[in-house]
Amino acid sequence: MIEQNPLKQSRSRRWRWCAALTVGLVALLVLAGCGGGAGETAPRPPAASGPAGAANPPAHANCAQRATDLASFQRASASASPGNTVCVSGDLSGERLEITRGGSEQAPITFLGDGKTVTSGINVSADNVVVDGFVAQEPEAPGVALQGSNITLRNTTINSPREGDGDGIRFWGNNIKILHNTITDTSNDTGAHADCMQTYATDENNPASQDVLIDSNRCERIDNNCLIAEGPNSSAGDGSGEGETKNITFSNNFCDNRAAQAVLADDVRNMMITGNQIVGQINHAFAFQNESTSGVVSNNQVRSVKYEVGMDSSSEQGYRGPGAGGAP
Repeated sequence: MIEQNPLKQSRSRRWRWCAALTVGLVALLVLAGCGGGAGETAPRPPAASGPAGAANPPAHANCAQRATDLASFQRASASASPGNTVCVSGDLSGERLEITRGGSEQAPITFLGDGKTVTSGINVSADNVVVDGFVAQEPEAPGVALQGSNITLRNTTINSPREGDGDGIRFWGNNIKILHNTITDTSNDTGAHADCMQTYATDENNPASQDVLIDSNRCERIDNNCLIAEGPNSSAGDGSGEGETKNITFSNNFCDNRAAQAVLADDVRNMMITGNQIVGQINHAFAFQNESTSGVVSNNQVRSVKYEVGMDSSSEQGYRGPGAGGAP
């Protein structure tokens, strides 16, 4: 079971983000030609078409068990065996789906929605799990929380996560895959720092993440970062100091956001950022800071940015990609 605090905490780090958001707002005004009254921002660009985002999950077949409501889901998830597919359909809103039982590395347990299976959010705290084809409709943030090893989240839509820090997805662990999902309308309205996706390493319940693939997702109308990855020695000052966050690939994603940057690496080694489409009116697309070394940036489409890559001197070692245009 994931502890309540990591799902709800605001993480009280506003001092660092205020500066970033101020830069982003200034950039918005400049790009909008300084038109409009006080407090207005430039209109968001329309969502571009493309392959990224939630796709249709596989058809319900070879189902070891079926669930059509919360009670039957709880029974099925508690009794599933390695290699089983639990087919889930209908409206399961009202409580978060709690997945605490996994399979084996060669035979994960698959929880398969039909692309319209409605939930109030999903927590995975188990190894060797596949979650496929769900809709988290206005869930308590984060819309989906992943904690463990060998977890895949795919073909899932998260609409308007609220409360807490407002994030769409949070993840912790090793060999995590986040594929073909759509996250929309994260909001700072209640003082949140609402990212599309986030990981951090603050304690044993929220450990450093390694070998993570984030591919072909859509982050639409995101008030902060599309991805913020913070290691155990992050500049926020609340890291555990244990382990290492490394080997994160962010590829072929669509990103429409409003923070100073789309992707922020803070104390993260070997982050690869490639093939993404960045359309948010932001200061810079990708930021590497606090010894985020050996980063790779290539073949991204960026527009409406002052410069593509921001980097501090501690992150220059091993970097391959466009030259840094300014600070992270």
